[in-house]
Amino acid sequence: MQPNPTLDQLQIFVTVAETGSFSAAGRKLNRAQSVISYGIANLEAQLGLKLFEREGTREPQLTEIGRAMLEDARRMTGVLQRIRSRVDGHHQGLEAEVALSVDASLPSAVLVRVLKAFEAQFPTVMLRLHIGTLGVIPDHVVSGQADLGVGGLLGEVDVHLVRIGFMSMVLAAAPSHPLALLPKPVAVEDVREHTQLVVTDQSERTKGRDFGVFAYRTWRLTDLRTKHMLMREGLGWGGLPRWLIADDLASGRLVEIDLESFSEVRSPLFAMHRSDRSPKPVAAWLIDQFKRQLGCFNEFEPGEVPDDEPETIHR
Repeated sequence: MQPNPTLDQLQIFVTVAETGSFSAAGRKLNRAQSVISYGIANLEAQLGLKLFEREGTREPQLTEIGRAMLEDARRMTGVLQRIRSRVDGHHQGLEAEVALSVDASLPSAVLVRVLKAFEAQFPTVMLRLHIGTLGVIPDHVVSGQADLGVGGLLGEVDVHLVRIGFMSMVLAAAPSHPLALLPKPVAVEDVREHTQLVVTDQSERTKGRDFGVFAYRTWRLTDLRTKHMLMREGLGWGGLPRWLIADDLASGRLVEIDLESFSEVRSPLFAMHRSDRSPKPVAAWLIDQFKRQLGCFNEFEPGEVPDDEPETIHR
């Protein structure tokens, strides 16, 4: 049975291929050129293959099989680097995995930017992501299903809250909906007569209570995306985050309802974790990133966040 190449030999092989010479690879790896040459010669002897052409060229050139082997060697050394990074992260106190529960009302662009930064910053930390609504988010945090929650606040919650930004909610309907055809502002008595689409809380936190419900007849839904779709089809009216329907309002697929005595709601968004636990390094980093990215996003939202809102709230 032939001996397997060592990770050290593969790292030398990759470095020579990337730097273009034995001497440059030696400098990068802090090894003597003779050690690099010996390592490549041993690897070629073990494999029974010629990885570099050395004759007739100033610098070693990869052979055809050498180019094919290079991708395999990169994958192997990449695994080694991830192992080393994971060990380093453990010594630094980084979590092996972070469980994140996010309300669907959080702007998608913010979530994507945060997760891209997370992937780049913590390549060895695994992620569990749950998208929910309303009271489900603090429920996940309290139960330990999530290390960190991001969402709005309805009533009292027994978690530690950090204010990270706000979200604008607007009332809208399809252009063919009867409410869209009425003179503005629309009277409350008029909206009461038309079916309102309402996202219901799947937790028990707001059981028996309604928020922003005006109509006598409602359809209860479990998620924002379905509500959005039904509103665009004219099957009811309701409130949705401005970021979610901005394109619809601009194109006329939805129209904003100017409801009498109702102004656009700017609801605060919070990062939340259990009161009896301090967030670990990655979770703390995520809180800061959500705050930064949501702050940039809110610069494009109409209105200002009240200055008297506390940054951190204890419950």
